[in-house]
Amino acid sequence: MNLVESLGAQRLLAIVRGKNPAAALRTVCTLAEAGIPAIEVSLTTADALTVIRQARAELGPDALLGAGTVRSAADAARAVEAGASYLVTPALVDGPASYGVPVLMGALTPSEIEQALARGADAIKLFPGSLGGPGYLRALRDPFPEVPFVPVGGVDAQAARDYLDRGALAVGVGSPLVGDAADGGDLAGLRARAAEFREVAAGETP
Repeated sequence: MNLVESLGAQRLLAIVRGKNPAAALRTVCTLAEAGIPAIEVSLTTADALTVIRQARAELGPDALLGAGTVRSAADAARAVEAGASYLVTPALVDGPASYGVPVLMGALTPSEIEQALARGADAIKLFPGSLGGPGYLRALRDPFPEVPFVPVGGVDAQAARDYLDRGALAVGVGSPLVGDAADGGDLAGLRARAAEFREVAAGETP
């Protein structure tokens, strides 16, 4: 799977984390049904590996289903075994790129970006994006014009528009999209937010 091409086409990565495994699974499936195919299940989710395994069975082998908050090579191995087709780290991590799936590696500073690329990152998770905002991403585009960036952290609908306008490959969106759905909350609200973020990703104005 070419993660960069897929995220470039979708422009949106949904991040699911929650305390209720069954609700997290429902959230993943609802997002997919709502037209958001690129979904990351954070390993901080309760029984995350089971959620990934069951979601893979529900969504099929071609779904863009990944594991997030991968902090070690051991995390990477377990996530890939459970069915994750890509890995997302919160920081610089040794090892994930050796498991044969694409890696979206967390970095913030120029030095960290270089180190992430040296570790085999396919794209950079700019985290926490809220620390510098869209203006910081615009500044990074000058020294790193070819690097695919996915800002994550505090990305609401307006921030998503601004990041995409400033050259982000895609945006990673957690609670502003998922809300309380992964803890057993309202799925109707999730569907409505999914529709809003899809419009943002498509470049439609509110």
